[in-house]
Amino acid sequence: MRVTRPPRSFSAPTDAAPADPLQADALWTVAPGRAEIRRETLTAPGPDEVLVRARHGVVSRGTERLVLHGRVPVAEHDRMRAPFMSGGFPFPVKYGYSTVGYVEAGRPDLRGRLVFALFPHQTRFVLPAEAAVPVPDGVPACRAVLAANMETALNAVWDSSAGPADRIAVVGAGVVGLLVAYLCARLPGADVTLVDIAPERAVTAAALGVRFATPDAVPERCIDCDLVIHASASAAGLATALSLAGLEATVLELSWYGEGAVTAPLGGAFHSRRLTLKSSQVGQVAPSRRPRWSYRRRLEAALALLADDRLDALLAPAVPFFDLPEKLEQMLAPESGSLCPLIDYPDTPGHPGAARQRRARDP
Repeated sequence: MRVTRPPRSFSAPTDAAPADPLQADALWTVAPGRAEIRRETLTAPGPDEVLVRARHGVVSRGTERLVLHGRVPVAEHDRMRAPFMSGGFPFPVKYGYSTVGYVEAGRPDLRGRLVFALFPHQTRFVLPAEAAVPVPDGVPACRAVLAANMETALNAVWDSSAGPADRIAVVGAGVVGLLVAYLCARLPGADVTLVDIAPERAVTAAALGVRFATPDAVPERCIDCDLVIHASASAAGLATALSLAGLEATVLELSWYGEGAVTAPLGGAFHSRRLTLKSSQVGQVAPSRRPRWSYRRRLEAALALLADDRLDALLAPAVPFFDLPEKLEQMLAPESGSLCPLIDYPDTPGHPGAARQRRARDP
């Protein structure tokens, strides 16, 4: 699916600060399955800070579904905090980590620049200038929201030690699984197959240049894989991943299950094949790169990797920011079928949707 996008210069601000730079609207999750828009007052940016006006954002269907329903395990409350979230788990919490916007004020070298930030869903925000990463010229604003997902996928490929000519299966065709398969397919001579229970994902896989199979129709060449990467967040998907791994192969687990218990079939041939089940999580740079790669360098690399028009196939139709309280649960539902729900922010600082949402909350 090709997403219609504005020209690169669309809505870019001038060097002048906006008329009312200290007001913003933010999405808060306040109870299981319930979110609301809250008005916030910002602090003016200091010399090493920037004020960003959001243009696009994206909802993480896996993590944010768990957050929306209060299913972040108590033991993980501290570790699972997003960089700029407010509040606390389970509720109320302002959560999210994928926003693209224009710098309206603050450090002079960034004014007017399109930047990506690991910031929650909010119309405007102030953050350290170093946390506002400029978007490369070849990446449009709407696609740049995939940076956090691409960063997760890149880190996973590093953790997996995938190499040229490897036979690789990726189980789970969500956004991260698709991006992992996309990166692996670019390795010289690699034979990569994406496996998912939804046959319609074959269209997206083909758009990215990746072979596709359903679990009940995996071709012979996918058996005995050198590497299997699991990203379906389901026990059935994990079982499929283990079944495809060859002798002494690695199964890399990318899924986060929250507080859910998952059955892993470690009987049968698991021990005789001497399989390795390994976790990958983006909170730490992969050990193979950690001595040389900072978080900033990794995020810049992820943004650069988005300079491919084929990746627009991952973006679902956009939802206006002020419609999120009514539509968020539907967007995150497993049966929705959408891949990466895009958020559109209003072009102008004032917006009638904000007043409408506050009236609905406080009649």
